[in-house]
Amino acid sequence: MVEPNVRTLRGAGIAGTGAAVPEGILNNFDLEKMVDTSNEWIVERTGIRERRIARDGELTSDLAARAARLALDDAAVSAEDVDLVIVATVTPDMPFPSCACVVQGKIGASKAAAFDIGAGCTGFVYALSLAHSLVAARRYSNVLVIGAETLSRIVNWRDRNTCVLFGDGAGAALVRPLEHGDGVIACILGADGTRGDLLTLPGGGSAHPASHDTVDQGLHYIHMQGNQVYRFAVRTMVDATREVLDKAGLAEDDIDLVIPHQANQRLLDLAAERLGAPEKVYSNVARFGNTSAASIPIALDEASRAGRLKADDRVLLVAFGAGLTWGAAILRWCKDEFRE
Repeated sequence: MVEPNVRTLRGAGIAGTGAAVPEGILNNFDLEKMVDTSNEWIVERTGIRERRIARDGELTSDLAARAARLALDDAAVSAEDVDLVIVATVTPDMPFPSCACVVQGKIGASKAAAFDIGAGCTGFVYALSLAHSLVAARRYSNVLVIGAETLSRIVNWRDRNTCVLFGDGAGAALVRPLEHGDGVIACILGADGTRGDLLTLPGGGSAHPASHDTVDQGLHYIHMQGNQVYRFAVRTMVDATREVLDKAGLAEDDIDLVIPHQANQRLLDLAAERLGAPEKVYSNVARFGNTSAASIPIALDEASRAGRLKADDRVLLVAFGAGLTWGAAILRWCKDEFRE
């Protein structure tokens, strides 16, 4: 018998989603004029054909706020009812205040606490896992989880190995209590800090404070050891998927849709092949490129609005990123239950 004063856990699920991308499009033929590359080379190696680029003065917080408002509209919830804002990003407007605090002010979520998570491309899965735990524990009831990036601001447009990969955008989800049943079924998170040097932004922190020297050395751009990151990514996405399936007590056949981090199409195809479910893997990388922490929530919102997600579908989210980090989550799609 449960004592009356014991606060039992409750379910938590996604009640609404939203996404925002800049209007500006940079396609592969544009890149041919900027750097030594070609459309054929980019498509063959990455599957990317174009990416969105923020205009001058368009900030990470602007995209995040737009996505957040759409998610709130989708969930029919007022910003005043939001009690926590979590933004996953590696490209905040500035080191502080946090991007989440800026977004909180922009959308009018005056009662909400706010903070950022820096887990690279895995950031949205990290944030979603935390939001689920806090809602399940009855600490919060309306948590906005946002992945937002303006990676074009930290890309070296003379480095063809990295500049062809990245784009800008934001995606958001509102996590709310689900008194009966599960929304977020299981989450797993991981990190290996001993390999963090494979994907870094070296300049601007306490290791290399901003100076003429750090600018001249290009330390304020993304530095990536692409081949090693690729090998890590394929293995990790498969391992993380199997781990979260085991935790949930599910098999691969029980999953209706897989939304992986949209890094590049070759990686997605290889991971799908190893998992034996290529037809279940959702991809929009050809149109948006790698938007880091924003890639999964953008794809999730797109899949939802396109009717790819139906009530009670089981959805797998899986990502890897700087840190090095990785994470996976399994959701039961239950958005309509919040309006009953």
